[in-house]
Amino acid sequence: MNTTGFQTLIGMGTYLVAMIAVGLWYARKSNNNPEEYFLGKRGLGPWVAAISAEASDMSGWLLMGLPGVAYFTGSGEAFWTAIGLAAGTWINWQVVAKRLRTYSQVADNAITLPDFFSNRFHDTKRVLMTIAALMILVFFSIYVGAQFVTFGKLFGYIFGAEDYYTVMVILGAVIVIAYTLLGGFLAVCMTDLIQGILMICAILLVLSVGFVHAGGFSGVAEHLRDFPRFTDIFGIATPVDASGAGVSGSAAQAVVGGKPLFGPGADYSFLNILSCLAWGLGYFGMPQVLVRFMAIRSTGKIRESRRIAVLWCFISLFAAVSIGLIGRAIFPGLLTTTGSAETIFLHLSRNFFPPLAAGLVLSGILAASMSSSDSYMLIVSSAIANDLFKGLFKKDAGEALIMWVARITMLLVTVFGVIVALSGNQSIFRIVSYAWAGLGASFGPLTLFSLFWKRTTLPGAIGGILSGGVTVILWKERIGKLGGVFGVYELLPAFIISCLVIFVISLGTKPPSSTIIQEFDRAKTSEF
Repeated sequence: MNTTGFQTLIGMGTYLVAMIAVGLWYARKSNNNPEEYFLGKRGLGPWVAAISAEASDMSGWLLMGLPGVAYFTGSGEAFWTAIGLAAGTWINWQVVAKRLRTYSQVADNAITLPDFFSNRFHDTKRVLMTIAALMILVFFSIYVGAQFVTFGKLFGYIFGAEDYYTVMVILGAVIVIAYTLLGGFLAVCMTDLIQGILMICAILLVLSVGFVHAGGFSGVAEHLRDFPRFTDIFGIATPVDASGAGVSGSAAQAVVGGKPLFGPGADYSFLNILSCLAWGLGYFGMPQVLVRFMAIRSTGKIRESRRIAVLWCFISLFAAVSIGLIGRAIFPGLLTTTGSAETIFLHLSRNFFPPLAAGLVLSGILAASMSSSDSYMLIVSSAIANDLFKGLFKKDAGEALIMWVARITMLLVTVFGVIVALSGNQSIFRIVSYAWAGLGASFGPLTLFSLFWKRTTLPGAIGGILSGGVTVILWKERIGKLGGVFGVYELLPAFIISCLVIFVISLGTKPPSSTIIQEFDRAKTSEF
C-alpha cells in the first residue's frame, strides 16, 4: 500500500475507533433487559430518532448504488427512484409514526414489529409472529450481505487490489458486529446519528467540489451533451459495447478515444416511472424505520423528527443523483460496468481531497453501510430471540437467555451476510432493491391495515404477509422475466396483491373480538 492509501486509511481508522468507543459506552446502559437492548426503553429524542431512522434506511446504497445508476444510465431511473423515496419518507412519518408509537404501547408494550403484529391481533399461537420473524430473517440477511459488498468495494478500491475484497468484507463485518453486540439499540441509534451527520456532510462536500471541478451547471451540461437522453428524466441513456449492442450484466461499455459509447437512448415509460415511484411504498414495511417510531420518547416529538428526517432524506437523495451525473461529466470513460460505476463517489473523493481528508470523506460510505448493517443485525436478532425463541419455543425464557440468543443470532446473520457478499461482487443497487421489495410487500400493507382498519383479522394478516413475500420472490424470479407490463418493479404488484388478500380474507372471516376493537379505538385517542 502506498503513502496515499495509508493516509486515507488513517482517516477512516479514526472514525472506526470512534464508533467502537460509542458501542463500549452504551454497553453500560443497554444490557439490563430486552426492552433496553432492543428498543432503548422508548427514550429516543427527535434528532436521534429522525437521523438514525434515515441513516439506517439508506445504507451504502445512497453513496454507491444510487450515484452508480445515475453515472451509468443517466438521470431517468435515479431521479424517479429518489422522488419515490422522498415521498415515501414524508408519508411514512406523517401517517404511520404517531399511530404506531401509540398502538405498539397499547398492544401490551410490543418492542418489535412481529411482537406488535402478534399482540395487535391477539395471536395466542404466535403464527403471525413466527411468519414475520422468518420474513425478517430471510430478507434482512440479504440486506446485510449488500452492506458487506460495500465494505469490500470500498477497501478494495483504497488498496488498489481486488485481493483485498474478501479480507475487507470480513473486517467490516467484525467491526459492525463488535459495537452492535456490545451496545444494542442505543449504541446503534447513537452511532447512526453520528453516521447520518457524516453521510450528509460527505455527500455535500463531494457534490460541491465535483460541481466546481466540472465547471458548474454549464460545464456539466456541456460534458453530458453528447450522451443521448442522459439528462432527460423521461428518458434513459443506453451504454453499448464495441459491437453496438446494449450493455447488461458484467459486460463493459466501449470507450473510444476516452469517450464512452452510447446508443440513441430510450424513452423512460410510464411503467418504468411507476416502478421507481413504487420504491416509496417500501417505507411502510421497513422494520429498521418503524422500530424508531416505536422508540420515540413521546408522540409530541414526532413532528420535529419528521421535519428533520424529510429534509435529510431530500438533500441526501438528490445530492447522490447529482454526484453520479457530475462524475460522468468529469470521468466520462473511466467506469464501464454497472458494478464499477458504483465506485464513482470513491473516485471523486480520492481525486479532489488530500489523502487524510479523503479518508474522512470516504468514512461517509462506511457510515452508510454500518448504520444499516447494525440496524439489520439488531432487527433480525430481536425477531429470532424475542419473537421466535421466547414467543414460540420457550415462553418462560429469562431476560439474560433472550439476550444471549440475540447475540448468537447476530453472529450467524453476520456469517451469512459475509457469504452473500463473497458469492459475487454484485451490484449494491440490485441486491438492495430485492430485499427492499421483500420487506415492503410483506410488512407494508399489514402495517397500514393494522393501524387504520379495525376490521382487519388475524387470518387476513397472515394471508397478507405471506402473499406479499411470496409474490416478490415469484415476480422477481419468474413473472418479471416475461417482460412488457410484467417488467414492473416487483414491489408494486406484490404490495397490491397483499392489500387485496388482507381485505378479502378479513371480510370473509369472523370479525375481531370486542377487546381488539377497544384496543384499536384506544390507540386512536391515546397519547404517550
